[in-house]
Amino acid sequence: MSSELEAEIAKLRFLVVEDHDFQRWALGDLLKRMGARDVSMAADGVAALEIFAAATPPIDIIVSDLDMPGMDGLELLRHLSGMDREASVILTTGHDRALLSSVESMARAYGVRLVAAVEKPTTARKLLDAIERHLGRTPAPEPQPAGRASFTLEEIVEGLKRGQFEPFLQPKVDMRTREVVGAEALARWRHPAEGIVMPRDFVPILEAAGRTEELTATMLRKSAISCRTWRDRGRGATVSVNLAPESLGDVKLAERMTAIVASEGLSPRRVIFEVTESAMNMELGRTLENLSRLRMKGFGLAIDDYGTGYSSMQQLTRIPFTELKIDQSFVQNAATQQTSHAMLESSLEMAGKLKIAAVAEGVETQAQWELLKSLGCAYAQGFHIARPTDHVSYEEWLRRPN
Repeated sequence: MSSELEAEIAKLRFLVVEDHDFQRWALGDLLKRMGARDVSMAADGVAALEIFAAATPPIDIIVSDLDMPGMDGLELLRHLSGMDREASVILTTGHDRALLSSVESMARAYGVRLVAAVEKPTTARKLLDAIERHLGRTPAPEPQPAGRASFTLEEIVEGLKRGQFEPFLQPKVDMRTREVVGAEALARWRHPAEGIVMPRDFVPILEAAGRTEELTATMLRKSAISCRTWRDRGRGATVSVNLAPESLGDVKLAERMTAIVASEGLSPRRVIFEVTESAMNMELGRTLENLSRLRMKGFGLAIDDYGTGYSSMQQLTRIPFTELKIDQSFVQNAATQQTSHAMLESSLEMAGKLKIAAVAEGVETQAQWELLKSLGCAYAQGFHIARPTDHVSYEEWLRRPN
């Protein structure tokens, strides 16, 4: 271990949660031998939560056993998700890898930053790998603006009428050449009082009311304008726009989408519509008709978050997709989870056999980039390349020196 890494570990505050006295001491001693200077101890989850809530400065990393009497590691994760402070978590257990994979998925669902779930015996190497993830080998999540708790449908519709919604663009690059081949348009609301509002605060409300059509049209129109600008400047990139599930029941969909891009002077061949697996389970006949007609018009089609639904392979045989977007959970966990690695490999193999372009989502580290490249992935998208940003900032990013 380098002296630089040891110095970084010395600045961190640790909390060890373990009901077995000797193992609790051994974990604390191991951390101290690795350079840790501030290590608190708790014999169960209840005591751990008390220490965590009161710690000043706050705890950075919690190292917790999964199996404990009373409040076990699973319940501890649930309680941590509801607290107003955050820490990275390292779970230790004697259970097999399959259970650990389930626990990791549960932690993600709760919004807890689980940097590792390691099988006992807990070694210095295993702890060090987890600590390195905490220290920035994986970038921090995209900053989430602190907007209001909720908006009314009327406020959102008014924002759409006033043109306050816009695409934030995230590049998609060729893994062999690093050339920018496209961008995904992610909806953002530039609210006059609340700042940038994320999709989670307005999309579910629009979907519940069956009012996503205007948002889709706005995103497509503004994305088409951006794409035309790139092409006018000699860049051959495409733009990808998410298609709302309710849109797939409208038999006039292809005509409306074609009219929008044509009005902005862009060919449908430069636009890719991204569709989730769940969306394709609604009104199957109309869905297949609409997606087929979009392809006939020249639009590209991407199956989004591939692998997270229950009928991925069947969908690939039914619909003329041009792109397969591999869900970020498989990309980010492939190095540590055998199941995720297998899913990543099989997805890339499937895409290759069907002659569909494979895009890895959520690429956050150089290690993930290298793994994907070694497996033959064609394209990548994620924070390791660039975060989503507005049209002006994206144009500046495109002009940066390579």
